[in-house]
Amino acid sequence: LKSNGEPRLFREKIQAVVQPVYIANTVKMNKAQQQYFTRQLMHWHATHNERSLPWKEEKDPYKIWLSEIILQQTRAQQGLPYYEKFTEAYPNIQDLAAAEDEAVFRLWQGLGYYNRCRNMLATARYITTELKGRFPDSYETIQALKGIGPYTAAAIASFAYGLPEAVVDGNVYRVLSRYFGIDTPIDSTAGKKEFTELANQLLDKTDSAGYNQAIMDLGATVCKPASPDCGSCPLQKKCFACEQGLISDLPVKSKKLTVRTRYFHYIIFLHNGKAWIRKRTGKDIWQNLYEPYLVEHEHELAAAELLNHDLLQPMKLQQDKPVYAGKLSQRLTHRIIETYFYLCMAKQPPKTLPEDGRWVPVQELDRYGFPKSVISFFEKNAYFY
Repeated sequence: LKSNGEPRLFREKIQAVVQPVYIANTVKMNKAQQQYFTRQLMHWHATHNERSLPWKEEKDPYKIWLSEIILQQTRAQQGLPYYEKFTEAYPNIQDLAAAEDEAVFRLWQGLGYYNRCRNMLATARYITTELKGRFPDSYETIQALKGIGPYTAAAIASFAYGLPEAVVDGNVYRVLSRYFGIDTPIDSTAGKKEFTELANQLLDKTDSAGYNQAIMDLGATVCKPASPDCGSCPLQKKCFACEQGLISDLPVKSKKLTVRTRYFHYIIFLHNGKAWIRKRTGKDIWQNLYEPYLVEHEHELAAAELLNHDLLQPMKLQQDKPVYAGKLSQRLTHRIIETYFYLCMAKQPPKTLPEDGRWVPVQELDRYGFPKSVISFFEKNAYFY
């Protein structure tokens, strides 16, 4: 925002003859424009917002917190079944705090970003033991909890306690940047500050929860990233991006995502009805989940190359050669994991298998949490269950 509170406008694509007229009008209409924005948004929320999700009317801070943690980096429809499973298994924060790690990670399985799950467990136990089960009730004390940033703190403060805190997520960035014509990159420090200040200016302080829900729902259902439904938008009449034909240009991001491909070769050792698995404990993806024996390489290995790999050669598997059983790909935010599966029916368990692994009856594999690609492989090969 500029010093007078006026939003910074997207200028590059406006014709020189049009630009001065629009900017001159913006100074005069800025406050009215903002009031119009909030009024129209709240009217749409009361009369046309039909997006139904179980946590929208929730007032229990525990369940709101749970939903927000699940929805970090996750679409609502993908997170919904997880929210339902968690609230059924752990109706209150004390139940979650008392749960075994393995059970919680198993329930989280498939959601990804497993650091969220670790932080969630730590926070549940901290609130239960240190705060006597009472969830913090101010923005500052909520944000001090592990795994909670400004957005999540604002959401909990607003939805659970009605505090005047504006949420700023991807949907909010998109709606505000398009309506006001703001081209500050949303992934920059300046952009985050600018959009947060604007969001708080627009906030309906008499109903912060309703306002926050409205702008997020509008972004999710109407002002979508691609093919937005501008004809159904309550803000179309005064939307800068719609008027200037800049919908596809806003919001702006400055950073390009670098995606790296990793190549995992899983050897599933089977012996006397048991499979060998090991927990991932390093600071890497899927920490605390289980997996079969892993050989990671900088590229895909052919079967003969795999057998001669430094990790497999000492096992002397010439008699029990691993048999290729399929390939699966999994896309993460910054990585693509190409996973190759091999089955090894071992007459005798290899002596050089790491000591921190364990042999588990095949029919009990569903008691452990695995990465999504491993689960998919097990499910496609029914003999594992």
